[in-house]
Amino acid sequence: MFFKRLMTVASEVRASTPWLPGLLAKEEAKHHAGKIKSFPKDDESKPPHLTAFMSYKAGMTHIVRDVDKPGSKLHKKEVVEPVTILEAPPMVVVGFVGYVETPRGLRALTSVWAGHLSEECKRRFYKSWHSSKQKAFTKYQKRWSEASKDGKENPMAAEVERAKKYCQVIRAICHTQIGKVKIGQKKAHIKEIQVNGGTTEKKVDFVMGLFEQEVKVEDVFSQDEMIDTIGATKGKGIAGVVTRWGVTRLARKTHRGLRKVACIGSWHPARVQFQVPRSGQRGYHHRTEINKKIYRVGKNMKDSEGKNASTESDLTEKAITPLGGFSHFGEVTQDFVMLKGTVMGPRKRVITMRKSLLPQVSRTAVEKISLKFIDTSSKFGHGRFQTSEEKAKFYGGAVQKKAKTEKEETEA
Repeated sequence: MFFKRLMTVASEVRASTPWLPGLLAKEEAKHHAGKIKSFPKDDESKPPHLTAFMSYKAGMTHIVRDVDKPGSKLHKKEVVEPVTILEAPPMVVVGFVGYVETPRGLRALTSVWAGHLSEECKRRFYKSWHSSKQKAFTKYQKRWSEASKDGKENPMAAEVERAKKYCQVIRAICHTQIGKVKIGQKKAHIKEIQVNGGTTEKKVDFVMGLFEQEVKVEDVFSQDEMIDTIGATKGKGIAGVVTRWGVTRLARKTHRGLRKVACIGSWHPARVQFQVPRSGQRGYHHRTEINKKIYRVGKNMKDSEGKNASTESDLTEKAITPLGGFSHFGEVTQDFVMLKGTVMGPRKRVITMRKSLLPQVSRTAVEKISLKFIDTSSKFGHGRFQTSEEKAKFYGGAVQKKAKTEKEETEA
């Protein structure tokens, strides 16, 4: 009788658990920076272009805009929407890999690297940079320098020709300039990013032309575009079945704990089936989220003269960084991308943005976005002021201080 009751409890638990095969993989992410598992379909009629870009999550804020959706109840009305800011300093192209299509999928045929690799890129090849001899790519670099002395254009010409002749897929090797993002890390993130558009020859020439050059985020993405984000979610450690799978707690008087699955299966088959909720890792899972709309591709502080958060309706000269900086991140000084809604992972996590795999024709996708206001009030508490000048004006601190210093100067 008791065994029968346990079986009914177990079946109730299983019935109440939402079984989503895509989210069943609850292990830790293998790739901290996320893995681009598929790229958009290639179209030879278009010019060669990169299909993804790496950025760093800074934090969230909100915007105000007018909705442009004829027929909707919100048409021509103001809405307040949450947005995520991703800091995206220019990436550097340091090589390419050529792939051949085989019946068993892609096979890497050849790879070509640039003549000079920055220190932040080389750090990625070592576990402990300071205690190593730091000899990575020294011989490769020597070949490039010797070729330039002898007047040869390219020491890797044979490999480049092989790629042009035999390869169908060309992927650029790019690394982030992590030193420009002040997150306390020196080791750059490296990723292969597929080049789409044009013939294989054009693709190779396009990548070779970008060697050791910076690629800006505005060269890859534009405003109002729908993109996908790839990364690892925020880690939560080990969790039990109630938190991890949402199963119902057992009765209050249950012996030996109640946040459990009462029966983890029948005698036979004599093993625990994968559908049975178990405790284990929660968070830090690999996720790809599709259809994120770009609300703004912002320029860095230098190019925008500190006005990258101004709009046509709000002419206040202000930068995107809120008062006191983004919590647990700091100031955004480089180029940035503003996405509607949330993005996986904690602050400082590397997020890969990829061009959409699908033709974007929905009303949301084709809607033109015109921002009226971007909030830059403090994210530590109830922010009241949009700029430090506004705060000083309210409290009068700056005015009094200025008067005091002027008085001291005149007295001196």
